[in-house]
Amino acid sequence: MSTSAAARGAKGMRLALITGGLVAIAFGIAVLVWPAKTAAAITGIIAFWAIVAGLIYIAMALVDAGQSTASRVGHALLGLLYVAAGVYAIIAIQSTTIVLAFFITLMIGIMWIIEGFTALFALGEPGSKGLTIVFAVISVLAGISLVSTPLWGAGFLWWLVGVSLLVLGALNLIRGLLLKS
Repeated sequence: MSTSAAARGAKGMRLALITGGLVAIAFGIAVLVWPAKTAAAITGIIAFWAIVAGLIYIAMALVDAGQSTASRVGHALLGLLYVAAGVYAIIAIQSTTIVLAFFITLMIGIMWIIEGFTALFALGEPGSKGLTIVFAVISVLAGISLVSTPLWGAGFLWWLVGVSLLVLGALNLIRGLLLKS
């Protein structure tokens, strides 16, 4: 690799780190300062995606003559469901945001419980048994806390996302600023 190509690569890496860091910091601040509005905005983006995906499925059903009738009907119905879900989500953005937060929190809690028990099932395999047991217990307890108190859990996870974005964004910004181009 030539020196100029290496310099361009370093310059590109520096720009990517600085830009990514600033974007993460901005999102982190938004999550921490306006948690409900930011969650609603993300829900709106997901709703918009659902509408676009639905329209694509409907277009596939109408345009792709190579599909069977059942496939075309299935794609059309799926498209209509996506569009209906997206439109409803936008109309009822606050309640949809709450439902989405509960759903994600419950899924993470269930996954942590399963992950903890899976770690316990792996105790017979080579590795650190003590660390595996500690991990499993913490994972199961964290999962139970999310499942048993999803409102608190959703708030905590959202706060954790905001803090993580802020800290990791600041670290990437510093890395980018310190990188020699």
